[in-house]
Amino acid sequence: MNLDSQTLWLLGGVLALLTVSSVIGAVLSMRVQSESGRRVVDNLNARTRAWWVMAIIFGSALALGRTALVIMFALTSFLALREFITLTPTRRADHRALFWSFFVILPLHYWTLGIAWYGLFVILITVYAFLFIPMRNALAGDTEHFLERTAKTQWGLMLCVYCVSYVPALLMLNVTGTRAGNVRLIFFLVCIAQLSDVLQYVWGKLCGRRPVAPKLSPNKTIEGLVGGGLSAVAVGAVLWWSTPFTPLQAAGLAAVIVAMGFFGGLVMSAIKRDRGVKDYGDIIPGHGGVLDRIDSLCFAAPIFFHLVRWIWT
Repeated sequence: MNLDSQTLWLLGGVLALLTVSSVIGAVLSMRVQSESGRRVVDNLNARTRAWWVMAIIFGSALALGRTALVIMFALTSFLALREFITLTPTRRADHRALFWSFFVILPLHYWTLGIAWYGLFVILITVYAFLFIPMRNALAGDTEHFLERTAKTQWGLMLCVYCVSYVPALLMLNVTGTRAGNVRLIFFLVCIAQLSDVLQYVWGKLCGRRPVAPKLSPNKTIEGLVGGGLSAVAVGAVLWWSTPFTPLQAAGLAAVIVAMGFFGGLVMSAIKRDRGVKDYGDIIPGHGGVLDRIDSLCFAAPIFFHLVRWIWT
């Protein structure tokens, strides 16, 4: 895929921001002396290094084209689903349903996305897989915690595969008239969702006092949510030129992404607290697991997709 000048400017902006963050992190590492301060700085630098890797992978997928982008998100869904399923113990009777989920339903779903078969894309998991999983479990004959085990697999497919796949599904929309324009829609969604998380973290560290939901996520504060959310909305408004939206529309959609991303993080935190773990994994230094990094996209992506589809197509 040939990236147009606007997309290249956006990618260049991300690289410039990461460069500034790396320089700030290096300076802080030399100046901060307290033990608590060094822990914060070390965490910040680990997050920045991880962002470099993720940005390079994401940018490379955008440059390589539709197929590479779909494959990248398919692999992301696979890793996220693995983390989600691993979080709770499974029984032997679940293994065949899980085999179908990982090696049949997931690739088939992304195949429908790759060939832009929208009709099957929207119902494969929500209808056919939803009904197939309990049927497969029932055939296994194990009734102990049947509903809980079945619902866990269904939830995993919905969150980690179906919802996440709405990011590359933006390529199917006929909004901008060019494939490069749809790539910028993907960039807008991912950028606002991820930047909102980062800005809420920064604002929370700077002036956070009152937790939003202390039992679920004590590090999420009202000050961080308001400050980070408004900052992300402002960035969304500034990026209007790269989208088919007006500045006001871009700000409104950014606000939706921020709100849904926040609740996505809150819901996924509730699941972690229920299972007694801090992170879904440790594959991304400073961030935790893949699902810890994309929890906001799980909720924001389908809402953003359908808003754009309903209003702009």
